[in-house]
Amino acid sequence: MIDIMLTVKDIEKLAELARIDIPTEEKETLRKEVEAILGYVGEIQKVAGESAEKEIPNHRNVFREDSNPHLSGEFTKELLEEVPRRQDEYVKVKKIL
Repeated sequence: MIDIMLTVKDIEKLAELARIDIPTEEKETLRKEVEAILGYVGEIQKVAGESAEKEIPNHRNVFREDSNPHLSGEFTKELLEEVPRRQDEYVKVKKIL
């Protein structure tokens, strides 16, 4: 993993920019978690950068024409019958913030 060094002041600045209030006792825990996340993202970028440098042989457009499209909403009723939670014509999911 790539080492990213954050300080509690960095967390305080991020909290200020996000306009959130973080209790003092949570700042150190949050610092460690954000540091780990940034390290992981750095690793992904490193690997992605290495693979992007390789040339892709015989690169071509892989999209195809949709030869048999269906009408919008044609299968909505059948699909909605299969979902565990729904509201009217929508799939109901947990709120994620």
